[in-house]
Amino acid sequence: MELDGRVAVVTGGTRGVGAGIARAFLRAGARVVVCARRPPDVTLDGAEFVTVDLREAEEVAGFFDDVAARYGRLDTLVNNAGGTPHRLLADGAAARHARVVELNLVTPLTASLAAYDHLRAARGSIVMIGSVSGGRPSPGSAAYGAAKAGLESLARSMAVEWAPDVRVNTLVLGMVRTELSGLHYGDEEGIAAVGRTVPLGRLAEPSDVGDAAVFLASERAAYISGASLLLHGGGERPAFLDAATVNRETVHDGRQGDVR
Repeated sequence: MELDGRVAVVTGGTRGVGAGIARAFLRAGARVVVCARRPPDVTLDGAEFVTVDLREAEEVAGFFDDVAARYGRLDTLVNNAGGTPHRLLADGAAARHARVVELNLVTPLTASLAAYDHLRAARGSIVMIGSVSGGRPSPGSAAYGAAKAGLESLARSMAVEWAPDVRVNTLVLGMVRTELSGLHYGDEEGIAAVGRTVPLGRLAEPSDVGDAAVFLASERAAYISGASLLLHGGGERPAFLDAATVNRETVHDGRQGDVR
């Protein structure tokens, strides 16, 4: 398999997108370590779990040193941990929004710095998990969108500073179906309705994200660095297309230009 003998760390790899990424790396033959602040409700067969608070730089550094010592190398870091509650800007103090930025921007930087020497020794790679929220207005999750925009910029700078030893890329995710989708989109009917707004007709599955992450970590992507790969099923249909009257079905009464 294409990642045989490789070692990968997936932050926040205990559920949802992170678990999908970890499973994809396992299928590709990698040895996988997942970390999070709390143990998973369901153990991921084949992966090692380690409790780590990514906000604590010394703890993070010790974690990566330990992984590299026990496994003999570190080839890939997937910075997946992140997220945000729905909160309008005026409904929270700046300190609350700053915690969202810390989780989604500062902790990937902390993990990347802690892993750098080990990744450089293996000529490995980093995969940042970004979001389309970083490239469009994100009402209700503005701090999250700002952090994800910063994450893409950070990855591009890392790719230049750390070349040629470490490749750094970003997977820019659209909507993904996970065990928490109901909190965002409602029941099955609501999830299906949201899926129909995507050009490919469905939400992404965690396995879709995992397969793309494996590609970026593999030798097939050996010349890809500083890139942002959109994983959004074609994006969103522009609202103006549905609002414009020019393309609507019309009934002509025989006179040129007269429609009703």
